[in-house]
Amino acid sequence: MIRFLIPGGVLILWAALALFAPLAPLAPNKVDLLNILSFPGAEGWFGFDALGRSVGDRLAAGARTSFLVAFGVVSVSMVVGVSIGTMAAWVGGAFDHTVVRIIDVFLAFPGILLAIALAGILGPGIDNVIIALATVGWVGFARLSRAQVMTIRQREHVQAARALGSHLWVIVRRHLLPLTWAPIIVEATFAVAGVVIAEAGLSFLGLGVQPPVPSWGSMIRDGTRYMLVAPHLVIVPGTAILMVVLAVNLVGDSLRDRMDIRLRGVD
Repeated sequence: MIRFLIPGGVLILWAALALFAPLAPLAPNKVDLLNILSFPGAEGWFGFDALGRSVGDRLAAGARTSFLVAFGVVSVSMVVGVSIGTMAAWVGGAFDHTVVRIIDVFLAFPGILLAIALAGILGPGIDNVIIALATVGWVGFARLSRAQVMTIRQREHVQAARALGSHLWVIVRRHLLPLTWAPIIVEATFAVAGVVIAEAGLSFLGLGVQPPVPSWGSMIRDGTRYMLVAPHLVIVPGTAILMVVLAVNLVGDSLRDRMDIRLRGVD
């Protein structure tokens, strides 16, 4: 239980910062020349950056950026990937063969490199980051959903629904998705961790959100110039990324263990 509650609490805090940061009295872009490169202290728990801006306020505002990108990319990738994978497994034939070849092409290249190329073509901005990462992220969901549907499409209840003349959407909604939903949810949790790292990487390279909008990746990029005199500029956002990614992975592991029927008898 503790293994699930602690990382769950971290994710709840991350979501709360993302949802309620605009309502909080934060000033992520307020310049204070008297606190340039100041270390964490009473005036600022996480210190101040090279322009005298509060690192804590920018960290909270950056949580909103990473959350929006993660939620948007995973949502779009899951809908597109599950739809394509389910249809490919159900229809079969040339359509399934074409989808498999497209998936193989995407898997032949590192996903982050394709995302960087797409982000470079589309230009910087949070919308383009979501498009670039979703263009790469749907492949995992399509591959997983296709494999799941391939194993259950010949079951008796599915064949009975087809024999009774049920509509394809009814079969998918009532007979296919309920049996494939558990592994898809687990896949989505791990995808969130990957998107958080990818968004930070794109922002670090200058291909993500642009100043003055805060982002954990851009905060690390700006902080690398002052590593020797103000290491907190890198440590604070880096620790935030570490905690969120670790929490997401731990929650994903817990969900996988809870949803795996083979492990229920062991517990």
